[in-house]
Amino acid sequence: MTGNLYRGQAGLPFSSTLRVYEPLEAFPEEQRPAIQAAGAQAMSRAAVENAELLASLGRITRSGGDPFPTGRTDLVRVTTAPAPDDGTSDDGAAADTEPVLLYCPSQLVLRAGLAANALMEGIHGPLAELLIPEEQRDRHQERIDQVKARDGSIRVHTRASTWGIPFSWFSLFMESDRKDVVEAAGRILTVRVWAPITDALERARYAVANLALAAPDLDMLDDLAQLTEWLEQFHVNSMVELDYGAVADKVYPDESPMDIRLGIECLAEGDMTGAAAAYRRLASRWIPIRQLARAS
Repeated sequence: MTGNLYRGQAGLPFSSTLRVYEPLEAFPEEQRPAIQAAGAQAMSRAAVENAELLASLGRITRSGGDPFPTGRTDLVRVTTAPAPDDGTSDDGAAADTEPVLLYCPSQLVLRAGLAANALMEGIHGPLAELLIPEEQRDRHQERIDQVKARDGSIRVHTRASTWGIPFSWFSLFMESDRKDVVEAAGRILTVRVWAPITDALERARYAVANLALAAPDLDMLDDLAQLTEWLEQFHVNSMVELDYGAVADKVYPDESPMDIRLGIECLAEGDMTGAAAAYRRLASRWIPIRQLARAS
């Protein structure tokens, strides 16, 4: 039963993701049939997550030493959003309020290449060179080149984080945003929070503006600036999803979005005591999770 994998019980790191779902018209016309077909074939959300995880486990245990995805299949996640126009039409009739389907392709070939490059450039670069032979990296670069030649300009729809959620991500969401708490057998499997991309961008820009004035040396400011530039690439009717993953069982109910917002507001008002209190609440919640990365 793959449910144990989905619940994070396979000894794997806690992994959380930030995804952007776009309407079909945001994709190049030649990609739309494949994306629509893959989205229509998607089973339950848990089944999609399990399929992706099982595929990743299969890659690292297959013969030949190539851990990279081949791109022969690519999962597509689907969510819904209210129709952009919830008012009335020009003739006074009620507007169509049917939910709009939004799509988030996994883009595993591109993401695997980016992850490998980051690993090579980090402090574990020498170890990564041993684990991922140069021949396999070169072969995967050929796959990336093929994807870019086929699809042209590419927006990577997913960002991932292990052993905790970057504080900058929480600035995109508020307590009132739509959320889904997924539970089974008395455990929280994950929590997913959604925000329209226009709201997420407005919140990110507010945070950047205030931090730039009140705390220009804060690392989170650079993270937020990069996050804003990333979000600006996508269609105006997109949705942003924060998927906590298995770490949700350790931290939910989670007030991190509120703590981030209050911390930034306190900094903007010169209230260092309030800002420090917000940070302490965040640290008490997330530092123990991050310490698990170094636990034996």
